Amino acid sequence: MNSVVKEQCGVFGVWGAPDSAFLAYTATYAQQHRGQESAGIAVSTGEKLCAHTGMGLVSEVFCDDDLERLVGKAAIGHNRYSTTGSNRPANCQPLLREYVGGQVALGHNGNLVNAELLRRQYEERGHMFQSTTDTEVILSLLASHHREYDDPLVAALRHLQGAYSLVFLFADRIEAVRDPWGWRPLSLGQTENGYPCVASETVAFDAIGARLEREIDPGEIVTLCDTGVSTRRFADKQCPAQCAFEHVYFANPSSNVFGDTVQIVRERLGERLAEEAPVESDFVMPMPDSGRSAALGYARASGLPYREGIVPNRYVGRTFIQPTQKQRDYAVALKHNAIEEIIRGKRIVVVDDSIVRGTTTKGKMSSLRRAGAKQIHLRISCPPIRHPCYFGVDFPDPSQLIANNRSVDQVRQFLGVDSLYFLSLDGLLESMSRSPDQYCTACWSGKYRINIEHPVSKLNLERDQLSMF
Repeated sequence: MNSVVKEQCGVFGVWGAPDSAFLAYTATYAQQHRGQESAGIAVSTGEKLCAHTGMGLVSEVFCDDDLERLVGKAAIGHNRYSTTGSNRPANCQPLLREYVGGQVALGHNGNLVNAELLRRQYEERGHMFQSTTDTEVILSLLASHHREYDDPLVAALRHLQGAYSLVFLFADRIEAVRDPWGWRPLSLGQTENGYPCVASETVAFDAIGARLEREIDPGEIVTLCDTGVSTRRFADKQCPAQCAFEHVYFANPSSNVFGDTVQIVRERLGERLAEEAPVESDFVMPMPDSGRSAALGYARASGLPYREGIVPNRYVGRTFIQPTQKQRDYAVALKHNAIEEIIRGKRIVVVDDSIVRGTTTKGKMSSLRRAGAKQIHLRISCPPIRHPCYFGVDFPDPSQLIANNRSVDQVRQFLGVDSLYFLSLDGLLESMSRSPDQYCTACWSGKYRINIEHPVSKLNLERDQLSMF
């Protein structure tokens, strides 16, 4: 993936398990790909909550002593990368707060498009915010509605606009919420010992030996507590806007997302790409690791041999999650090593999932040229990204998108490849099993499911807080 893009986050929750903190740790570890900036776990004893959060990977944030201190009958976990608010300790999740209704911890996957407006309203009323995330705005809404409504959570959620899969931990229950459009995945599962759990991706269930029960419905609240699992609605279903980019890149290949296994979809994307853009070449190779599944599909459909021509450094991590451009550039240089003996003198089809800013891809193509590639035919398993995402993916600035103001041939020239082809939008949508109108394709098509009335920026709330001093 390219340097400008980051994913949203991963959430998990389990109720009733005596080893809930360990299960949360394992499940959060399994969802590490969804965010590497920070991690955290909050637990409930049934009477009170406590939490441990920190900057870095799950394995860096937690040691054995930390997990031993997190004793409780329920836990929620969170992997973060910053879509709203900077990468700093105050923004680590789950956020743990106290209000007149008691204690609550919250993990959020997504992005609210009206967070800045809501926050200003609460600041005018005298509310003080400890973080610069849109997630804390949700907690302010919950607290302010506590005395006014029989169901303050439902009342609070009805003020939110945008993408949100939420896991709340209270002393006596977990509440899992998915927005009415279903932008981000969230599923319900059950451990082998019968404990209910929720997660952003089913790979988390696999890691703890749980089974998938079903997706949480858009506009639904699922409650996990001592009496079992119950459900209620807080909003009518909208026409679904499930993020198709989850299948292109974000999700773990083994996960079931929006009713499809991610690996199977990615192979279909590659097969369709081979049908749309065949080319005479010596072999097909992936840009690891993001292009591997689609490259397998391309090779199978084209009849070309599949070879690995680049060796990834497994210890670098996903470059798009590095918080600064300089760090991302160093990570890219460390991450991929071209194998000259395989590449020299060959005509190569290189398959990758996407191009965003283009600078990272250009560096990768240059390394193949230096290794002696005779021809490079770059094939991308999604359409050109030309428009901002406001729903949990960190490319809100169109000026940073290489395809925003360039033709495909101009992008090809910039990257220094012999040919370039992006999968068609129809080809992408036909590779997934649900109706095309159930997916959000705004980053490719520019067609947003809801109106964006005010400019949305990752650091909007950061600037608001700085202006107070």
